[in-house]
Amino acid sequence: MSLPENLNRFDTLLDIIARLRAPDGCPWDRKQTHASLRGSLLAECYEVLEALDSGGKGKLCGELGDLLLQIVFHAQIAAEAGEFDIGDVVGGINAKLVHRHPHVFGARQVKDAREVAINWEALKREERDAGTSILDSVPREMPALGYSQEVQRRVAQVGFDWEDVQGVIDKLAEEVGEFKEAGTEEEKAWEFGDLLFTLANIARRLGIDLEVALREANQRFYRRFARMEEVCRQRGVTLGEMPFDEQNTLWEEAKRVEG
Repeated sequence: MSLPENLNRFDTLLDIIARLRAPDGCPWDRKQTHASLRGSLLAECYEVLEALDSGGKGKLCGELGDLLLQIVFHAQIAAEAGEFDIGDVVGGINAKLVHRHPHVFGARQVKDAREVAINWEALKREERDAGTSILDSVPREMPALGYSQEVQRRVAQVGFDWEDVQGVIDKLAEEVGEFKEAGTEEEKAWEFGDLLFTLANIARRLGIDLEVALREANQRFYRRFARMEEVCRQRGVTLGEMPFDEQNTLWEEAKRVEG
């Protein structure tokens, strides 16, 4: 077969995936299923997030392509099973965007982004089946902290929220006290979960994306610890053999270098 042409066209991607899945295509691609691709889809999502965090435009472009591949792959598998195809996927999201933006595609007027968000949630409620919780559509496979922030954001849309952030901070102090008083390991784990849940709520109230904030904190820790290891190599000492006070001094040095 001839090599694909017009590589910058979406139709070419569809053709490539269909060819890979064909009887004379790639053995690996042909054996994939929705279930077998779950890990790849999740990994590609995280790689897009990493590219966003790093700020590299070229890297982001490539990672978005990898993520798009996963979407097209799943659509091709579904099309082969007679379930739906990529046209249904595109048609569905286009219809949803038009429906949820009546201030753009209709006559509704809005004052600001906050009112847009309120209208968005109201329209989503209209789309739910009767008796369905507003929390049912939050993916339970989300990282736990991100899930906490999302469910708290949703319940706040119906008024189940503290009047101001100080109320949540007071709640945090209360949870710290309960954690200190916990006796058994089970009680400590329970109260620690409440602590994290309250911290997620504070982040939401302050407009902080909890997952982003924690990823950045993780990256700072990585850079600083790697700096400590490098200093130890330069000085000919072993980090693991140093007393904690000396290790902590190195940590503070690493923080100063980073600024």
